[in-house]
Amino acid sequence: MHMLSGCILGSEKPEIVVEIPPAYRNAGPKPYAALPTYEWWRGFRSRELTALIDEAQQANLDIAAVVGRILQADAQARLAGAPLLPNVDLGGDATRTRASQGNSSSLTTRTGSSERVAYSASLSASYEIDFWGKNRAALKAAEQNAVAARYNREVVHLTTTASTANAYFQVLAAQDRLRVARNNEKSASRILDLFKQRLDAGTASELDTAQQQSVVATQRAAIPPLEQQLRENIHALAVLLGRTPESFMVRGGGMMQIAIPRITPGLPSDVLTQRPDIRQAEAQLASANGNVESARAAFFPSISLTGTGGYQSNALRLLFQPEAAFYSIAASLTQPIFDGGRLLGNLDLERGFQEELLQTYRKTIISAFADVENALVAVQQTARRERLQGDVVSASRRAFQISESRLREGTIDLVTSLNTQQTLFQAEDAAMQARLAHLLAVVSLYQALGGSWIADPPAVSPAIVSTSG
Repeated sequence: MHMLSGCILGSEKPEIVVEIPPAYRNAGPKPYAALPTYEWWRGFRSRELTALIDEAQQANLDIAAVVGRILQADAQARLAGAPLLPNVDLGGDATRTRASQGNSSSLTTRTGSSERVAYSASLSASYEIDFWGKNRAALKAAEQNAVAARYNREVVHLTTTASTANAYFQVLAAQDRLRVARNNEKSASRILDLFKQRLDAGTASELDTAQQQSVVATQRAAIPPLEQQLRENIHALAVLLGRTPESFMVRGGGMMQIAIPRITPGLPSDVLTQRPDIRQAEAQLASANGNVESARAAFFPSISLTGTGGYQSNALRLLFQPEAAFYSIAASLTQPIFDGGRLLGNLDLERGFQEELLQTYRKTIISAFADVENALVAVQQTARRERLQGDVVSASRRAFQISESRLREGTIDLVTSLNTQQTLFQAEDAAMQARLAHLLAVVSLYQALGGSWIADPPAVSPAIVSTSG
């Protein structure tokens, strides 16, 4: 077993201990035999599926919404980086004052001495020296939040891609099951016609005919729910593409036209960099580390510098003369002494949040390993189930053909005919469901592996990087 280290998470990092298995239990002897490609959905060899996924990645509203959250995170990072730079203000002022003339002294100077005019232009600056790294830690936390927002976009992107593939396969499955149900209804109706002929000939009873009519009615009753399911799956697919159901059409076809790609998962350590939810949890933990650093630095003195300089004069034409210049420079130090436990409470709060994210990070990693193992088992077992169910369908169809032939010859009883019909109908429907389960399992494996073997770190806004130096 390997252990995951937390060395990349900053100076205020907690200890991270996660067992990383050397290989997946159900991966097979050659885990790198056929690595998934970046556009893994092309392995199903369906042009319509590829076109739908391409459209979903461009038009899905969940992806569009998460882009808005990235913009918010970038803005928060710029706000957090602002205290690292000086705050500079330019000011100008023109003031005219007139003293009250309601007293004797004002009456004697009514010619104009009671009015005063003053002009000023100044530049002021203030700067907090980040001696203890409080503001730098806050910026680091905000930047990691922005990184987490980008990995969240990748999570939504992957979820949308997998959901689109699953919805498309559900559409194909509904079409296949509907096609099977209609064919079965035709087969049952064909047998019913034979019973009616035998009834007319006096070789079958009304009970035999009524029982076969029940089989036909059962098959007809199975069609409306499948039609409803087909429409609902198409509507769900339209929502994933950001389109209204009224303007959306799917050609579809059949699940047997979909290729089953071969997948090997690689090593468990690969998942740590390929799964965007793990990278998101890692960035969130790094952000919490920065918040703890900032909360700890708040206990130390705050050192600020302020300065103001400019010109002031009673005459506009003399405003920028050397003798009108003025300036002031000040430095201040503030040391928290007593705040009722606010700083300590804030530090404990950030440490608690850090501990929560640490355990969430560990759980995300362990859950990722379990997701891959479960998906590997699902792919193997659903493939086996599909093969076995195919054998059931072949045997059931052969039995049905024999029973229909003997029914025409009049050498078979009603019970045997009914049993072979029901067995075939159920087997064919189960085969479609087995095929669907196999396709969904393959998609779940791609999703569990992170959806792509390209794991470049997401780009951070230049406006954020420029303030983090």
